[in-house]
Amino acid sequence: MALVLTSNSFKDGEMLAKEHILSAKYGFGTDGGNKSPHLAWTGAPAATKSFAVTCFDPDAPTGSGFWHWVVVNIPAGTTELGLDAGNLEAGLLPKGALQTRTDLGATGYIGPAPPPGHGPHRYVFTVFAVKEETLPVNADTSAAVVGFNLHFNTLEKATLTGKYQR
Repeated sequence: MALVLTSNSFKDGEMLAKEHILSAKYGFGTDGGNKSPHLAWTGAPAATKSFAVTCFDPDAPTGSGFWHWVVVNIPAGTTELGLDAGNLEAGLLPKGALQTRTDLGATGYIGPAPPPGHGPHRYVFTVFAVKEETLPVNADTSAAVVGFNLHFNTLEKATLTGKYQR
């Protein structure tokens, strides 16, 4: 059985709701709720010792995309992250899970805020089945370094893509 990622918040290829868009407090001209969407997965390989979840915008005008969310060391028995799990103050992540630095320079979920008129951006949510219980990273580790570690420790991964434009 293959690893499959689903969400109660959006379907693959659909536009993301306003509650998932970056809030006004970040100063990028959006006024969303900045809540990470619900994500659920099934079909993890038997050798899975932990999971990681990321959200990446390959369409960001940076030359290297934009990392919106990075969570590692999610315990192996976990099969979903609830709505707003990326909120640092909510305490909704499973014990042991670690959010690392996004491209905004902070940890936690950073909702979409593409430039006006830039067209639809894709927000690729990925769940990774990881062969290690913990990765050698901390909260200040960059998404690129987390990605490097995931490259060598992923058993299987699955994606779900939401879109947003303004």
